[in-house]
Amino acid sequence: MGNSGGSLTTRPTGELHQLMRAAGFTGIDDTETLAENWQVTDFADAGRRSLANLVEQTREPAVMVSFLDSDVGFIEALTPDGNSWEGLLNREMAKSYEIPLEHFPIEPAVAGALAWSAAAGLTPDEEAIRQTLTGSAPFATELSSALLVALGLPGAT
Repeated sequence: MGNSGGSLTTRPTGELHQLMRAAGFTGIDDTETLAENWQVTDFADAGRRSLANLVEQTREPAVMVSFLDSDVGFIEALTPDGNSWEGLLNREMAKSYEIPLEHFPIEPAVAGALAWSAAAGLTPDEEAIRQTLTGSAPFATELSSALLVALGLPGAT
């Protein structure tokens, strides 16, 4: 059992890889550009404050999913005004890893995701967010992609 990296989605105000390195991300991989300058970049590791550092630098909202063996995804999202939320992807698999699901309640995560999307100027799909946070898939990356669509990110598939 081990960390298998993560994925960061934001709308950077500069060259994303440089900004990520400065914020404490390592092993930064290729970037996929979505519509309206949103970008998704995979990384190997992030420091404890990497997401906060990046949002502070860019003054843009960001959502990060850290993967555990590609089976479980831990979501962290933050807006420049300090609003944040956390969630968990692939709850059934998380249960098999003995991750305490009560630390990741669904309703606060849905409310946080909706607020994050609104702060980012997006149009989220509440039911799709809920389904993503309660659903299961062979790989957490599938649910991570579905989350981006549910949050209303333009060009996400």
